Amino acid sequence: MADITASRRVRRTPFTPGVEAAGVRGYTVYNHTLLATRFGHDFVDDYHHLKRHVQVWDVACERQVSVRGPDAGHLMQLISPRDLGRMADDQCYYIPIIDRAGGMLNDPVAVKHSRDHFWLSIADGDLLQYLLGVADALGFNVEIDEPDVSPLAVQGPRADDLMARVFGDAVRDIRFFRYRRLPFEGHEMVVARSGWSKQGGFEIYVDDFDLGMPLWNRLFEAGEDLEVRAGCPNLIERVEGGLLSFGNDMTRENTPFEAGLGKFVNSPANYLGKAALLARPARRMIRPLAIAGDLPPCDRLWPVLAGGRQVGQVTSAVHSPDFGINVAIGMIGDSHWDAGAKVEVETQDGMRDAVVQAKFWI
Repeated sequence: MADITASRRVRRTPFTPGVEAAGVRGYTVYNHTLLATRFGHDFVDDYHHLKRHVQVWDVACERQVSVRGPDAGHLMQLISPRDLGRMADDQCYYIPIIDRAGGMLNDPVAVKHSRDHFWLSIADGDLLQYLLGVADALGFNVEIDEPDVSPLAVQGPRADDLMARVFGDAVRDIRFFRYRRLPFEGHEMVVARSGWSKQGGFEIYVDDFDLGMPLWNRLFEAGEDLEVRAGCPNLIERVEGGLLSFGNDMTRENTPFEAGLGKFVNSPANYLGKAALLARPARRMIRPLAIAGDLPPCDRLWPVLAGGRQVGQVTSAVHSPDFGINVAIGMIGDSHWDAGAKVEVETQDGMRDAVVQAKFWI
């Protein structure tokens, strides 16, 4: 495959020198930023290591949209169906953001600094421009911009031990989706217990570009006996855990209900798109599937059929070494979304039998 040429439109990160030195084998572009996709011999090698040890991920592509000012809280509640009323100043919330028809626009993690200051750690999409449009149209007293903040994730079952060596034992007391400001080389950083894996870990919000590589190097020095490695979000592990990828597993065509995010539709406020969202019944929904046979790479949507009629589509699929089956995420119609439903999946290499599962694997 041809190389990706970096430019001001395809950005390197504070950690790119470390990623390159670690032997990155593949990149994608996410939020106009380089995101590594593979380091080891193959995805399976990275997968086994993530589930057994600890990895450091350059996820600076999770760009931040900063919302600051007297109307920040009002704007935040206006764009999401999730109730933010009880959100504490040290808390992170996963929030769906919808358009006026109830379709998903993004699913960021909101980081609350104070009642008038939030960061949105966004999925792939130009959410900054949407928020600017809403705020300008309504005349809100807010400042909206993209601060120079680059998250670095530490993921895996040994993440607590590694982080404690760099930031002290205070990291062990951070609760899930909470954060603390902890010092590193005389500078405080937001350290949250979060991350895009089911193995546990942290995300460090690095807001000083020059501290990127010192932090990277310190983590690797401190974790040598923990078998620390450079890593990245792993397709196999995320499908096993049902971690959804915006733009792949759900798009603007889907509502939060269809994406399995109905529990986050709980705001009493009159948010944008509320009437339309509540008037759209879910006729399809995200479901786990087990697929039989050998699978080609799932680099396109695979139709899901029953009796020769399309009843959904597979959005992500891969073989799971630990479970010994092909695991998949699908958007399945209500006629066949119940656990145990037998369907067929049309891959580019032919039809495969599949069964809808009751739950994801991890």
